Parts: sequence; C-alpha cells; structure tokens
Amino acid sequence: MVGPAARDYRVGGPEADRAASSGLVEAEWFRPPIEPERLRELQIRGNFRAATDTITWLGLLGGFGYLAFISLGTWWAIPAFAAYGALYGGAGDSRWHECGHGTAFKAKWLNDVVYYLASFMLLRQPTLWRWSHVRHHTDTIVVGRDAEIIFPRPSSPTSVALVFVPLLNVPKMVVRTAQHAVGRIDDEARSFIPADELPKLKWESRVYIAILAGTTAWSLAAWTIVPLLYIGLPTVYGAWLMVFFALTQHAGLREDVLDHRLNTRTVYMNPVFRFLYSNMNYHVEHHIFPTVPYYALPALHQEVKAHLAPPSPNTWTAYRHILSTLRRQWRDPAYDESRDDVPAVPDADRAFVNTGHTVWAGDRHDGLFDLGPASALAPGSARQVEVGDEAYALFRMNDGTLACTEGLCTHGQAYLAEGVVLDCLVECPKHNGRFDLRTGEAVRHPATDPLALYPVEIRNGRVVSSLESLSGETQP
Repeated sequence: MVGPAARDYRVGGPEADRAASSGLVEAEWFRPPIEPERLRELQIRGNFRAATDTITWLGLLGGFGYLAFISLGTWWAIPAFAAYGALYGGAGDSRWHECGHGTAFKAKWLNDVVYYLASFMLLRQPTLWRWSHVRHHTDTIVVGRDAEIIFPRPSSPTSVALVFVPLLNVPKMVVRTAQHAVGRIDDEARSFIPADELPKLKWESRVYIAILAGTTAWSLAAWTIVPLLYIGLPTVYGAWLMVFFALTQHAGLREDVLDHRLNTRTVYMNPVFRFLYSNMNYHVEHHIFPTVPYYALPALHQEVKAHLAPPSPNTWTAYRHILSTLRRQWRDPAYDESRDDVPAVPDADRAFVNTGHTVWAGDRHDGLFDLGPASALAPGSARQVEVGDEAYALFRMNDGTLACTEGLCTHGQAYLAEGVVLDCLVECPKHNGRFDLRTGEAVRHPATDPLALYPVEIRNGRVVSSLESLSGETQP
C-alpha cells in the first residue's frame, strides 16, 4: 500500500514557490570551521594530476575499445564492450562534473575540452547541464528547485531498477535535445538558464543531433550496430556505473534543509572506485567547499571530518542503508534516513561562517578607510573587510598587486574573501564563477555581472581606500 500522494518535483512548479516562502532558495548553507591557510593550500590546482588521470581514463577507454573491435564475433566482445561502456557512460560522469566546476585542471581550456567531451559521452547538453548543476549546488535537494533529484518520493522498486538501465531516460534526453535543436526550449530550462545563454543550447543540441544522426546513418549503411556500440549506445549500456556511484550522493537523505550534512553522504571507497569516481565519494566535503579540486578532497576530509556525520565505511554499507530507506519511503514518503550522528557545531545555524580574516575598517583623519596591515595579506590570499553593513574583499594577487572589490559575488551572493585567488582571478566559493581582479569582469559562468572595484594604496604599511567605486558609485 503506497502512502500519501507524491509531491510535485517539477522545477519551477508549485513547490518552488513554497521553497521560496520557506527561505530555502539561494540561502546560505552551513560550513564547518577550517584554518584559512590550510583551505588556501587545498584549493591549489595543477595540470599534472588531472592530466595523468584523464590520460589514464582515455587510455583505458581506447584500450578496451580496441579489444572490443578485435574480438567482434566472439564472446570476448561482451566483457570488452561492457568495460568500454562503463568507462564511457559511467566514469565519464565524474570527469564531466569536475571539469564543469573548473577545478580539475589549472588551465581553463583543458577543463573546457574534457567537459565538452564528457558532456557528449553522457548526452548532456553542456550549457543546460552547467546551469542545472549550478542550481543543484545552490538549492541542493530542494523540491521544486533542484533538477538533479534522482528519486522523487515515493520511488517504487521498479523506478529504482530502471535508473540503472536508462532505456527510458536516455531516449527522453535525445528527444529533449532534438526539441532544443529546433528552438523549442522547455520552461524548466528557461527557469535556470540565463536568456543570453539560450542560443548556445540550440547550437550545442544541433551538433549532438548531427553526430548521433551521422553515426546512425553509418550503422544503417553498413548494416551493423558496431558504430552505435561505440558512439551513443554506451550512454545506455554503460550508465549503470554512473548510477552506482551517483546514488550514494543524496539518495534517501533529507529534502529541503540548509545543511549538506543532512542531505549529502560521504562514503569510503577503495582506490579503484575512487579513480573511476574522481574522489566524489567525499561528497559532503565537495558540496561545502566546491573550490577544492577532487585530488585534494581526501585531505580536506581529514581537516573537517570531526564536524561531519561519520562516513559510510564502504559502498556495501551505504547501499544497505539507501535501499532500506527507499523501501520505507515507498510506503511513507515523509521518512528520512536518520542523521542523528551529525555532531553539534557551535553557531551551526549561522548564515555565514567566516574562514578568512575579517577586519572592521576604520576612518583615517584624511577620510580614507583603513583596511588593515598590508603585511598580513600574502600573495594569492584574500581578506574580508566590513564597513557598517557593507562587505568588501581585499586581495593580493600572485604578483603582489592589491585589489579591492565588493564583498559578495554578483551571481550567488557568496563571500568572495572565502574564494580562491588564481593569479589575477578570484573564484567564487559557491559556484566556481570567476572574476578578473584587474577589471572586475566576470570571466567564467555562472557569474555574468562584473564586480565593483575600489582604489587601494599603502600608507605607512596600512592598506587604505576611499571605497569610492572606480565606476563612480560611492559606498557608505
């Protein structure tokens, strides 16, 4: 006997209004305390580790693809294609994810190349899913807002099983892509994609459809399914591995809360799983600190684990809890997996837990605001400055140049002093948007509006500013 009627999980539906009225939309989330210097160390990116992992992944993909080709017509082709599909439609997911955040490689173009490649492997339209994932991080498992909730409640055993074999989901994705290709963009996509990004969605969809149509035509002309086994179908027959990992993230946990410790799960996994999954098993840590690259997540876990719920000791234990919870939610959609093991943290309900240095600026006799000692700001670091109710961010770029900006990201209203300084850029700690500290320009989505810049100079070892915007706007 199934319990109460299901909620409306459509993005932008009536539940979205309820979430907004409840203060769940674009709210501030709990962050555990961490030493600022240690966090900055963990945020450092490089190209070597990501390149090594990517080359290994693509090498394995190519190797199993070759084994599948030379074993065509024999039973050996089955395990070879199974491994190829798992690497293509399964392990490609975490590469898509990390490069979508822009944290895997230090070089932006490398992140973009791998992101677009993995997006196609998963048949995810790059612009659609980039903004969908921004929403997922903004309103994680908030009904009516998050488009990435895998199991709407109540989920039947049949719906759970079908997630692992996406015979219905993938065709729906292809149909949606075809609709976008002809300009029929649905309301859900319009609800979270900026209007000026919608043309990209159309052209990306056309490229996808052209590649899939060309591969299908090749298969028909040659009267063989082999081309489709390499392009297109691996998204179906290899998706089980993606789902196997993805279910450990949020399934069975609480909806509509502002604490990732209650709706997100960390699971200890073996080295092979961690490679295939790009360390995303440390998922609570990733959601709280998305500016930390995947290869630093194990170290981040050690820094903050005392403030989080104990991780699942292994994948098997996590699945026992997940499947048990989903079975109970089928009968009682209001049931949640217990999170009584979340430790109490002082000020856990604060809207903002400062992980950087905050100074309260004071007036100098000549009318300039004192922003603190210049020596306290090392290259590549930031400091929050508050004047009355206004927040500012003071940065020292890697070349030693100082910059002062408004304190909140123009997209997600996150404190930029908690972000990471990358040469002359600052990356927002909430959605990985980036700004050029020399010009204030937004240079990486989801950020689109520029930052206000303020003049700074050093007098007697102190950083001072008039806090009059270089564009002419004066702050109190």
